[in-house]
Amino acid sequence: MALCEGEKMIEFQSKCPVCGGRVIITSYKCVSCNSKVEGSFQPNEFSRLSSEDLEFLRLYLKNRGNLTKVAEKLKISYPTAHSYFSRLLKNLGYSVQEESRYSSILEKLEKGEIDFSTAISLIKNSGEEKI
Repeated sequence: MALCEGEKMIEFQSKCPVCGGRVIITSYKCVSCNSKVEGSFQPNEFSRLSSEDLEFLRLYLKNRGNLTKVAEKLKISYPTAHSYFSRLLKNLGYSVQEESRYSSILEKLEKGEIDFSTAISLIKNSGEEKI
């Protein structure tokens, strides 16, 4: 959200630049008729997001929620894109379900700690219950 400062528009900051505390909006002004409304207004949940989170959200929406396409555009792996998405949800205040049981295997594969055939074997064996 941009606020008006004379002719120049500035980005709304959800944290105080001096102490890092929470800020509130105390007035709105119409640029057409100059009407001004004063009070204490609560910013929406999107104002809490970092610029990095906002860029990820924009890209996610632009690609209609397809994380595979988002990962391709950012030149990152799908598990990394999924991790970014989980962080975004958490930063918006939504509870994030526990990561899939395969995420640690995929992370090891991405880092080169295991090869593809080992990852497949681990995924196949992770569904089996030990007696």
